[in-house]
Amino acid sequence: MSFFIYFTLLFGATILASTLFTYLFRAAARRFRWMDKPSEAKVHIKETPTMGGVAIFAAYWGAFFLGVPLSNRSGFAEAMFLSSLIILVTGIIDDTYDLRPWQKMIGILTAANVLYFFTDIKIDSLTLDYFGTIEFHEAGYLVMMLWIVVITNAVNLMDGLDGLATGTSIISLSTMGFVSYFFTSHMGITAVVMIFLLVASLLGFLPFNFYPSSIFLGDTGSLFVGFMIAVLSLFGLKHATFVSLLIPVAILGVPLTDTIAAVLRRTLHKRSISAKDKSHLHHRLLLLGFTHRQTVLVIYALAIIFSLTAILFPISSFWGTMVLVVGLIYGVVLFIASFNLLDSNRSKLRKMLYRLLREKDEKNK
Repeated sequence: MSFFIYFTLLFGATILASTLFTYLFRAAARRFRWMDKPSEAKVHIKETPTMGGVAIFAAYWGAFFLGVPLSNRSGFAEAMFLSSLIILVTGIIDDTYDLRPWQKMIGILTAANVLYFFTDIKIDSLTLDYFGTIEFHEAGYLVMMLWIVVITNAVNLMDGLDGLATGTSIISLSTMGFVSYFFTSHMGITAVVMIFLLVASLLGFLPFNFYPSSIFLGDTGSLFVGFMIAVLSLFGLKHATFVSLLIPVAILGVPLTDTIAAVLRRTLHKRSISAKDKSHLHHRLLLLGFTHRQTVLVIYALAIIFSLTAILFPISSFWGTMVLVVGLIYGVVLFIASFNLLDSNRSKLRKMLYRLLREKDEKNK
């Protein structure tokens, strides 16, 4: 049997397994009252089963260990499983007891350290055209920790609407897998298979998670998916180049931009960077009058635009890359300013949103 046919069957089987596990876990969540309750900080208005990440985790690693022959597995698989299990447990505890940000960070850093000390997944150097190579040495540890923490939390913050984090992750991972297979010579086939198996696991979960959702990812799922995206994107960055570093950054443009804006917004307004607020991109779109489903689809479209930009990087010349970088930076700035993600008092959008809210309150009265 050819590799393509075998992988297609494995991909389909993973989708079916994820669908089955999600269906069964949703029933178990209702039975044992693993429910996400409505609150002021949340958009949903009824109790909904949560911790759907358990089903994704089971489908993903079940498909990998049962479907990928032992001879084709790289030595990092077991360490990745252990580190992702730490993340899963952290998410389960958070969904159950609502951990503080620093407690959640301990789980993420513990998992990241397992990878750093027990695998060859690292960022050792960065090569810049016309400038030479920067060796990170011991600083590579800090770079890797920062990379994993930022991307994991970026995906976690995107999990604010039904299907939002799941769908944007599918788009990002599919692009990452496409670029890795066709344009990255040093990416092993096992890494590409791991990327697409996660896509399949998310595809099986999405029908249950899309609006109106019958089960949520929970921090159990969003932390696991974010962590896996962070780790899988590191496979091509051991000896990173400017372009190889830009590709995952562009692919994850939407969650990263929203996260950077959130940190800047809270800092400018002298609030803790871990404080929750309702000024994220999806909140802005909802206030502008988009429905729940429309908001998610708009953000999907933005994620696709960023992903298409990422695909252009490996086929561009040096100066073409510079043009893309300038365009990407301009797009991010325009993105933040257009939706007033910094919550500026002088923003026209802020004034319009307040006017819409006042009109809505007057109608309700």
